[in-house]
Amino acid sequence: MEFPYFTEEHEMIRQTVRQFAETEIAPHAEQWDEEGLFPRDLFHKAGFLGILGIRVDPKWGGQGLDWWATTAYVEALTYSECAGVNMALLVQSDMATPIIEEIGSDEQKIAALAISEPGGGSDVAAIRARARRVGDEYVISGQKLWITNGTRADFLTLAARTGSDGYKGVSLFTFPTDVKGYSVGKKLKKIGNLASDTAEIFMDECRIPARYLLGEENQGFYHIMTNFQGERLVAAIGAVAGMEKALRHAIRYGTEREAFGKPIGKFQVWRHRFAEHLTSIEAAKWLTYRAVDLVNRKEAATREITMAKLFVGDLSQRVLYDCMQFFGGFGYTTEYAVGRAWRDTRLITIGGGTSEVMKEILIKIEGL
Repeated sequence: MEFPYFTEEHEMIRQTVRQFAETEIAPHAEQWDEEGLFPRDLFHKAGFLGILGIRVDPKWGGQGLDWWATTAYVEALTYSECAGVNMALLVQSDMATPIIEEIGSDEQKIAALAISEPGGGSDVAAIRARARRVGDEYVISGQKLWITNGTRADFLTLAARTGSDGYKGVSLFTFPTDVKGYSVGKKLKKIGNLASDTAEIFMDECRIPARYLLGEENQGFYHIMTNFQGERLVAAIGAVAGMEKALRHAIRYGTEREAFGKPIGKFQVWRHRFAEHLTSIEAAKWLTYRAVDLVNRKEAATREITMAKLFVGDLSQRVLYDCMQFFGGFGYTTEYAVGRAWRDTRLITIGGGTSEVMKEILIKIEGL
């Protein structure tokens, strides 16, 4: 049996998502980037196709499939040519809602994951937003930053402090955004991923029912750390697929564009560079697939996921830089997808934990 083993069902998902990405998203990618938002109805279309709950138990409306199905979905989504839309959909399907299925029971709509704060993102133990129990309610106050889907989310998967300082005092909540005291401060202006809304949000004595607590009080840190693994793995899968797609595009372009009387793809400097990138991308893919395989078998994979995100994140900067360079002036325009891809891939080394944080995690795992 070939590893990884993509079944016929996985390939059907890949074909369905690719068609969705190419027809419903790609034609509008540049426009939605310019507008800084995409239509809310796109979430409903994705939900109708069943791609927002691929691993969710069928009793909650999901497909109950495995991580290879998610891999096929994420890889095919790169054909949207719009990293902002991809990120917004992935927040819904693989970042904000997996925790709810694991330890909650409420049924919701469009979600945002509200962990990061102005004082830090990866350092979850330093969360300052507070939730205090008052009878049958929690009263929550604080601020969150870098919240994807934050301007229009129906609810947040929210982390707040319910106990002492440090990792032992953090809890998780499903937080409806229509409560009194909740407000969106501003929609942040970003360098890339422009079609996704990223917000600063505030909570001022917001009251929510105590039953909206996810899991046990003061145990949220552990669930967040587990959720981070899925987020980082999805990021690595998407980045590998994006690199491979961009490089194949560049190679094709190299047979069409001429300089000094011959196709630019015939120049040795580019032929050798592409050979190096093809090799590195293949290595990145199998490192990432190794992590997928471990997670799919429910085995410990923090080490492999961390390595994959670190390696893929740094590699994507080099590959997309060269792809954009290869297109010359056309690569420097937003009309060409390669220019937008180069711009957007910068987030891979920052979002979900920076490359520096990944290195610290690996050092600790190895006991150094």
